[in-house]
Amino acid sequence: MPGLLLGEVFPDFRAETTTGTISFHQFLGDSWAILFSHPGDYTPVCTTELGRAARLSGEFSKRRVKMVALSVNSLEDHQGWTKVWRETHRAVTAGHMCMCARLSAHQDILAYNGEDGESGELPFPIIADANRELAVALGMLDPEEKDKDGMPLTARCASVFIIGPDKRLKLSLLYPATTGRNFDEILRVVDSLQLTAAKRVATPADWKPGECVMVPPSMSEEEAAAMFPEGIYSKELPSGKKYLRYTPQP
Repeated sequence: MPGLLLGEVFPDFRAETTTGTISFHQFLGDSWAILFSHPGDYTPVCTTELGRAARLSGEFSKRRVKMVALSVNSLEDHQGWTKVWRETHRAVTAGHMCMCARLSAHQDILAYNGEDGESGELPFPIIADANRELAVALGMLDPEEKDKDGMPLTARCASVFIIGPDKRLKLSLLYPATTGRNFDEILRVVDSLQLTAAKRVATPADWKPGECVMVPPSMSEEEAAAMFPEGIYSKELPSGKKYLRYTPQP
């Protein structure tokens, strides 16, 4: 499984999670999916990340994207963490700002996810990979970042995977453990991946949904004119070649 390439079928696996045992391909069904790791429960960067991911979970769901997190903690650790998270969420949404140490570890998550419903349930499962087998197999370990026992943490090293309904890897992102991920950017990437999977277009730098897209260079002028009746704009370049062609998003 190491060295997964874009377009390859993503490995199937069984794992224990906070919502029960899953078989990954069965879990996917015909949906898109994002699999991402975090260094460990009660760590600072991942608290902000899971909070943001949870807050955006509704947007991912609208796009038929299932989310699943992973760390090398045990299932018991995950359950304890999410239990405290739920209790803290309920306390804050009820207007009771309890400042006890038991709750303080989750203030960052609440800051990112305080409006996500009344149940306080984390909206995606967390895989328990205490023996690190899955993290190692998927290349999620950063050898420079270790826990207090000297074991590698599940850092953001090839640890954001976007998988399509065909079970193939569509995108992977590499992050060091010290740099939190931008889930708004991941959402934008999903929009691009889904659009370009359905239409013969590409998206330029900094593209956002609703903005003009690019006509692929392999498409002839005649074919492009027939496919994009709203028109095509070619940017003039010093080379004189008309390969920067834009059209309204189909």
